[in-house]
Amino acid sequence: MTEAIASTLDSLTASAPLWGFILIFVFMAVESSFIPFPSEVVMIPAGFLACQGKLSTGIPWLDLVLAIVCGLAGSMAGAYINYYLSSWLGRPFLHRYGKYFFLKEAALDRAEEIFREYGELATFVCRLLPGIRQLISIPAGLSRMNFYRFSLFTALGAGIWTIILAALGWYFGKISSGMSYLEMINKGKALIHEYHIYIFIALGALTAGYLFIHHKIMKRTSAE
Repeated sequence: MTEAIASTLDSLTASAPLWGFILIFVFMAVESSFIPFPSEVVMIPAGFLACQGKLSTGIPWLDLVLAIVCGLAGSMAGAYINYYLSSWLGRPFLHRYGKYFFLKEAALDRAEEIFREYGELATFVCRLLPGIRQLISIPAGLSRMNFYRFSLFTALGAGIWTIILAALGWYFGKISSGMSYLEMINKGKALIHEYHIYIFIALGALTAGYLFIHHKIMKRTSAE
């Protein structure tokens, strides 16, 4: 699947200056919804093209910033689709008919289990975890999580993930201008796998910091 998508995106490179940012938004919205689509094949090449000055503005740093913004906006759009659809359709419908829309019952059960255990923080943490990244917004919608808090935690997680992928693409653009899409994506996945432990450590530190500050604020509020 990755090879086919990479080949298709490679053929769209010629249109990148005109349609690049729109394509980034659309593909990241698809990736963040219930349709299985790897974000690596979108944001890593986006960072690579930005570094080469082959997106709309031709200014590398500006193209990178705009690519990240469009990628984040697309991720939020896809997450909102999951959130509102799950809130509207309800749990029985999703578990009965979800398999016809790429939503396996086991995956839905796992997403709900994680959400019940970790609460709203799961919408942040799980945006950085493969396999559950797209689905965690479904239990958030089913539980009717506060929309603004859902947006905040989703944007934080999706933003970090988008920046990591775009930065990898930028790095590849710096070290090689002749790298193929497939080679770039495979190398990017390998690097993410190799350094995932450091992402988890940073993620743990951020989560612990949030919990500490939240506890202090709630404790102070209760004392007043």
